Amino acid sequence: MLTTAKYLSTHVNLTRLKIANNIFKSIHSRSLHNSPLEGVRVLDLTRIVAGPYCTMILSDLGAEVIKIERPGSGDEARKWGPPFFKNSTETPYFVAVNRNKKSVCVDIKSSRGREILYELAKKSDVLVENYVPGKLDEFKLGYDDLKAIAPQLIYCSITGFGPSGPYRNRPGYDVIAASVGGFLHITGPRGGEPCKAGVAITDLSTGLYAHGAILAALLKRMKTGKGQKIDCNLLSTQVASLINIGSNYLNTGREATRWGTAHASIVPYEAFPTKDGYFTIGAGSDPQFKDLCERLNRPDLPENDKFKTNQLRVKHRDELIEVLNGIISTKTKQELSEIFEGGSFPCGPVNTIKETFDDPHVKEIKLVETMEHPVAGDIRVVGPPVQYSEGGNYIRASPPTLGQHTENVLETLLGYDKDQLAELKKQNVIQ
Repeated sequence: MLTTAKYLSTHVNLTRLKIANNIFKSIHSRSLHNSPLEGVRVLDLTRIVAGPYCTMILSDLGAEVIKIERPGSGDEARKWGPPFFKNSTETPYFVAVNRNKKSVCVDIKSSRGREILYELAKKSDVLVENYVPGKLDEFKLGYDDLKAIAPQLIYCSITGFGPSGPYRNRPGYDVIAASVGGFLHITGPRGGEPCKAGVAITDLSTGLYAHGAILAALLKRMKTGKGQKIDCNLLSTQVASLINIGSNYLNTGREATRWGTAHASIVPYEAFPTKDGYFTIGAGSDPQFKDLCERLNRPDLPENDKFKTNQLRVKHRDELIEVLNGIISTKTKQELSEIFEGGSFPCGPVNTIKETFDDPHVKEIKLVETMEHPVAGDIRVVGPPVQYSEGGNYIRASPPTLGQHTENVLETLLGYDKDQLAELKKQNVIQ
């Protein structure tokens, strides 16, 4: 029997859930007319970061994203805490990449659950999944299975290592792909140990590649009327992201090393210590270097035979950096910002996360938005970073609670009645 406190808490959460569903419907219908992906439906069978990030971008652009989750547990990122939102088990990790989606809990291992997926696939344009290659084929949910019943479907697989090659069956996480793909070898302090990036940059890059590939496939389908299979993987993304470092090796045999925040081919281009943190400066041309030195009251440096050109500055890197360190380390980040204001060279303080969100520019462009979550209350999210002159990117609804939209989607999209839903619940096919 529920205590009074638990009853009130449950009642409040249920009320919030109903309100959130109504808000989702009203905002979704109100803002879609400006969205480029209006009318596109996406079945999202992804978890963690790369896949959900891809489908969140599609949802921001107006696609209806139906997130298929495992009954009882859902996306693993729902458990990735602490931290958690106050008075709830919701994680900021999950919230970061799952807004604007509908959560539908279906047991895809059961034959009845598969039938539901088949019905949804027939009414969808895109399916995105990030299972180990071959796993969905075991459930008869692979590309060939769905192509036979939904030939219009664009089926995007996001994996660790792709569908072929000796590593194809390995599970893939961001840091593993970054390790195998050379990123950790070039990241970290000079002479120090390898470091991963502060965020899952390989996951995010793969999600971006996948979202672009899906848009291209949708455009092609307009011409051919046919869907297709898309394969994206973390390792290929990471190797492609080596850009000039990879090109250096392929064309000159030059092996890369770790440079910390410095640049192998441009000097000065790194974070310098200050009285209260670090400040990053990038002088990529001779005029920019001259401007930097004049603002630091060292106009003699560009005239020095060791520093006249970037090639010379790279050669005499340590000597020049020592001189600049001696000047910059005596000032605060704010003092340097004022000294360099209006300068021709790019620069900026190394901000803490608090300083980042307190930055006047970040505030002015209103990148952070607040939304109502049915369980966690008010939450704040970083909105879409891309703007469209004719509209397009919108935050429509908070990330869903587990199974929040199961009944609604099956009723409205597939026409299931209450008796059918009750039977599916009894069989543990849906939650």
